[in-house]
Amino acid sequence: MATRFVVFDTETTGMPVTDGHRVIEIGCVEIIGRRLTGRNFHVYLQPDRESDEGAIGVHGITSQFLIGKPRFAEVADEFYEYIKGAHLIAHNANFDVGFLNNEFALAGQPERADITQFTTVIDTLAMARERHPGQRNSLDALCKRYGVDNSNRELHGALLDSEILADVYLAMTGGQTSLSLAGNSSDGEGSSNQGSEIRRLGSGRPAARIIRASEAELAEHAARMDAIAKSAGGPALWSQLLDSAS
Repeated sequence: MATRFVVFDTETTGMPVTDGHRVIEIGCVEIIGRRLTGRNFHVYLQPDRESDEGAIGVHGITSQFLIGKPRFAEVADEFYEYIKGAHLIAHNANFDVGFLNNEFALAGQPERADITQFTTVIDTLAMARERHPGQRNSLDALCKRYGVDNSNRELHGALLDSEILADVYLAMTGGQTSLSLAGNSSDGEGSSNQGSEIRRLGSGRPAARIIRASEAELAEHAARMDAIAKSAGGPALWSQLLDSAS
């Protein structure tokens, strides 16, 4: 089964969570096999408190707009089922995770008030700081660095920011995204083998010898994949490709 990633973001009435601030928007997008599936989760929430003016200036979500929206407790089960078992990806994940843990606790679901118990959390801010030390690593800065279009982002929005972050994450972890054979370009440039003939092997040649990895080699390979996953903040690209093919 292919590895499932969920890129998510929240908007809140303000900060910090310890001052009683609440989540007012959750946006999630799903990635399977390094492709956006379109199976999103998005909801606005009634927080039962006013938003700080500074927060409204960031996301533009007013208390008037939130009248009649569901409370977190009403969507908690659906949200839990959506994220359960996934690799969650967020930018400055501690902020969003802290707020979601608090919402589960306030909803009377303490067994879900630590989402790291049923998900794996990947923080793209921590990834970016490790890869680009001393540089600006805001989401906007990463969009510019990796060539991700964020021209529609006038205000913060949980779903829009999740979609943008998904593109950034794929760009950060993608490596080589396409393969082409030399001499097969459409414009005929960039190849030293253009016009060369294809050599076909004779049908009577002996079968190639298959050398299988030993148990020790397989264990060493698995350890290497774990090290790559730890360094990259998520499963290695090779592991994802194997998952998507299974």
